[in-house]
Amino acid sequence: MPEGARPNHTAASIAEAYALGPGPWTMTPVTRGALGQIWKLSGNGSSWAVKELLFGCDEAQVGREAALRDSAAGLGIASPRLFRDRHGAPVTRPGSPGGSWVKLYDWVDGTRADASDPEVLDWFGRTMALLHRADEGAAGTPSDWYERCPDDADWEDVLKKVRDAGLPWSQELARFVATSAPRLARWVAPSAPGGLVTSHLDLQPQNVLVGPDGPVLLDWDNAGPVAAEREFARAVYVWSGGNEVNTDAARRLARAYRDAGGRAVVTGPESFSMLFATALNYIHVQAGTAVDPALTAAQRAFAGDEAVRWLRTAPDLAAVALLLDALDA
Repeated sequence: MPEGARPNHTAASIAEAYALGPGPWTMTPVTRGALGQIWKLSGNGSSWAVKELLFGCDEAQVGREAALRDSAAGLGIASPRLFRDRHGAPVTRPGSPGGSWVKLYDWVDGTRADASDPEVLDWFGRTMALLHRADEGAAGTPSDWYERCPDDADWEDVLKKVRDAGLPWSQELARFVATSAPRLARWVAPSAPGGLVTSHLDLQPQNVLVGPDGPVLLDWDNAGPVAAEREFARAVYVWSGGNEVNTDAARRLARAYRDAGGRAVVTGPESFSMLFATALNYIHVQAGTAVDPALTAAQRAFAGDEAVRWLRTAPDLAAVALLLDALDA
């Protein structure tokens, strides 16, 4: 992946696609996520956020993102606008036909949400309840990413590739495949019919910035149908410290959610199916990406770092049990 600022002609081609004016324009890198690179596009005294999609684009999914984001804005949930290009599309491929797809958003100044801040927890609980109430009884089927996980053959295949590549974390992956993966996979299953909502699906502190006017929810890329109970369970785990469970934070978030009309309730480890599925799938995909010869060295290195990070922070069933006790109390 390119490092440093993008060439000005690339910035200019994006400005042209969105009819932003003559410039001059500059782009500087901000952060890298699993699927895209965020750039800051600046010119004419204004700034925008550009998301470069590094692994292709599902245009239908971008349409779902735009629809949910616009619906949420009508409920008072602050989020960056997703702009449409001069042809009315919410995603575009400026410049050469083989270039990356990009999306353009409002630039938001702020700091990452502090999950230990009671006011932020209250805001988040209310926000999740609004999302869940807005589209109860959603149509469609949740993506397999949230409902299923790799089987034994999938794990053995990627483990062999990582071993053959001589990556230093192959033994760490082998231990995970032999121990933690099957324990978590036991609780992963498709959602029961009914009880679905259309929601954000990536509700975590790193996707919230706190600016001068309060919290702003970012990164709606994954928007789609989900069982409300499962998104609620995953969000409570993530926002209350993950494996380092903060029971006070968990109870406060759940109380704010219920007070705002949220109806989801955790019933046992099965409620955390989405949490376990996404963790297992992410580790599997990043491990495979780390040894994919079709990708750049930078992309493989990023994936390897992500695989190791998630191997070391994968959900712990003991932490989930503590969380269940706290919510039951």
